[in-house]
Amino acid sequence: MNGSRNNTKCLANVAAFVIFQAAVVLIFAFTVMRVRSPKVGLGAVTVDSFSAGDETSSPSFNMRITAQVTVKNTNFGHFRYGNGTMSLAYNGMVVGDAAIVKGTRAKARETTKFNVTVDVTSGRLASTASLGADVNSGVSMLSGDGKVRGKVELLKMMKRRKSGVMDCTLNVNLATRAVITKCK
Repeated sequence: MNGSRNNTKCLANVAAFVIFQAAVVLIFAFTVMRVRSPKVGLGAVTVDSFSAGDETSSPSFNMRITAQVTVKNTNFGHFRYGNGTMSLAYNGMVVGDAAIVKGTRAKARETTKFNVTVDVTSGRLASTASLGADVNSGVSMLSGDGKVRGKVELLKMMKRRKSGVMDCTLNVNLATRAVITKCK
């Protein structure tokens, strides 16, 4: 009688331990092992050179922008990324683009920063109807987008392909060359 009670008690302890271990594994799988896309954004942005044409007869601008691109890895594993692209647009039309060169990696739960130089010219625009008013007002609004593709590596055995997308707006003060960025 005493032996069967001990067997039942032992079996209940083993069952409780198995349930506890299953809960720990599920919590681990849903938090640590969940692979997320990295967040790509812009840090400091500077206008290195700027020139503008006549605001009335032939409005135009040329500028060289150096942008600090940030890749924020929110995963518990490294994110190795390859070549990517970044483009700047004025009123929906691309006025400058640059290649994001293959980086080494963004470490787990860290942010990697690197600089990209973009030559922006209004010569690519099909229509310059609103360009004269913007150059005359002294503020030009650009939109920036980009994509970085790579792999997230967890525990040196799980690899998942992920890509980070950048969606930013840049307000460029043409007189002071100050840039205000806002990323989603």
